Amino acid sequence: MDTSNYTDEKLAAEAAREGSDGPAFRCLMERFRQPVWRICYRLMGNETDAADAAQEVFVRLFLSRKKFEGRSKYSTWLHGIAIRTCLTLRRSRGRRQKHEIVDQEILSQRHPIKDANPTLPLDLMTMLDILNEKDRAMLILKYAESYSYDELAELFNLSVSGCKMRISRARKQIQKAFPENFS
Repeated sequence: MDTSNYTDEKLAAEAAREGSDGPAFRCLMERFRQPVWRICYRLMGNETDAADAAQEVFVRLFLSRKKFEGRSKYSTWLHGIAIRTCLTLRRSRGRRQKHEIVDQEILSQRHPIKDANPTLPLDLMTMLDILNEKDRAMLILKYAESYSYDELAELFNLSVSGCKMRISRARKQIQKAFPENFS
């Protein structure tokens, strides 16, 4: 079966009918491997976590392949799965890291690190980390992935004006927290 000329939506319908990971599902995975990994990388912040998240996205995609109803573009539906997966993984990673940070602080109080430079420049990921998970994801998708406000509204189940408002507030929050970078 030649699936190369199928639309994403037609492939999704065919994948839903397949009993397992047949040619249509494999074709969808191949088409979306890079876009999903790129979203995961931008949301997770490093290659290892992005690879883990992308793998989890495709597992979830396989398990829910029959749930695509065609109310939106297939790519939007899939990116929604990727975003929700990454946000869930970041939240669980955040809880784990808070425990690790507390442990590190206790150790550093006992054994302070010498010559630490508190004036090192902050990178963009550090700036984005001050935002809540959804606002962070919205900014990344808007400015790094060039999503439209309409697409963001669909992904986050908000109105277009609600998306614009959240993105504006998130940008202001970053500018307020890091004024030296926006003068």
